[in-house]
Amino acid sequence: MSSVRARILHDLRNPLFRQGYALMANTVVTGVLGMGYWLLAAHYYTPEEFGRGQAVITAMRLFASLTALGFVGALARFLPVAGRRTPELILRGYGLAAATGGVAALGFLLTLPMWGQTYQVLGGFGPGLFFLGSVLVWAVFTLQDVVLTGLRRATIVPFNNLVFGLVKMGLLVALAGALPSGGIFVSWMIPTALALIPINWLIFGFVVPRHVKQADPAQEPPQLREVGRFLAGDFPGTLSILAIVYLVPVVVATQVGEATFGRFSMAHTLASMIELLAMNMAVSLTVEGSFDRARLAENCRRALRRAFMIVTPIIAVVILGAPLILTIFGSEFAEEGTLLLRLMSLAVLPRVLIEVYLSALRAQSQARTLAAVQIGLAALVLVSTMALFPFANVNAVGYGLLLSEILMALLIFGKLRKILKIDETGRETVTQGLSGAS
Repeated sequence: MSSVRARILHDLRNPLFRQGYALMANTVVTGVLGMGYWLLAAHYYTPEEFGRGQAVITAMRLFASLTALGFVGALARFLPVAGRRTPELILRGYGLAAATGGVAALGFLLTLPMWGQTYQVLGGFGPGLFFLGSVLVWAVFTLQDVVLTGLRRATIVPFNNLVFGLVKMGLLVALAGALPSGGIFVSWMIPTALALIPINWLIFGFVVPRHVKQADPAQEPPQLREVGRFLAGDFPGTLSILAIVYLVPVVVATQVGEATFGRFSMAHTLASMIELLAMNMAVSLTVEGSFDRARLAENCRRALRRAFMIVTPIIAVVILGAPLILTIFGSEFAEEGTLLLRLMSLAVLPRVLIEVYLSALRAQSQARTLAAVQIGLAALVLVSTMALFPFANVNAVGYGLLLSEILMALLIFGKLRKILKIDETGRETVTQGLSGAS
């Protein structure tokens, strides 16, 4: 036990692990509180209201993330070296993400009859306006965590989301009687909007000024043209990954009933949290790779080994205990979601390799290759899921993810090995590889 504690304390002195562990802790916090939130929702709301709430939140996150997720890679890549341009870069990211998401959400609301019965609850001026405002809020909320990470303040993120999650749960229960048809969505968004105020006050009042002051005066901040070129390559790929994360569930919501979607969405949400653990260390890798290019290979090896050490036992527990985990929400959840949860959890193993490779490409500003890998993965997932849906129903999402990510991991494995073998001088070394230094 003392050796484990000593190892953790040693890791926390390394910004790569400190940031990665903070983001993983955030995923655990949000995951545990998220399970509590949806357990309360299943208890206090009908299955139809539960499924409708899940569907509306998924659609909101889809539109809010259209540009917001595209800026995640850019902010992680350029904030560490932005210097005096840091406030400008953050505000431009916020503004563009909110504007793009708002336009997309408005188009969705204007074509609401095309999106099935589940989304008709958003009809009318009041519900539509609240949905539109929620998209703008979530776009900024999505980016503020990566801003803190890019400025090496990821340790703040789990504390923020702990408070956010607790308030959200309390409001969910309070609204169960007063607003049964929209209580889930409202309880999700009000705390989100309130959370923007203290966090952005902290970012612009303290974190950004300190970051600018500590910046190397000899280092020229990235020009907007350089950021734009990176986004031109990264954004199409990120947009395609967005289709996997949010568009697939929205499409499923149009094909199945509200209660069925609620059970699908719970398994999908739990598996996505495990996937986030793999992505957390990768985001930290992008940040540290931007701060120090010379140690990119070493950091890649470390990130890869730590990610596998953490997610592998979690995946094993979830695969073995999936029926018991889902039974907490009800026997119907276990009957319809066990196979999906197992398939999506297993797919996280090849996803670790893919995410580390993508983060290395971001740190090196290899936008074209970055886009090609992400677009290719999204195409594989979407095509395989749609092809299998008539035969496997909602489980097609799990089969599509697993098969596609295994194939993509095999395709990029050779190039990832080359990155892992580059030493500080830029030369390949045959002594370090996937089992390299930790």
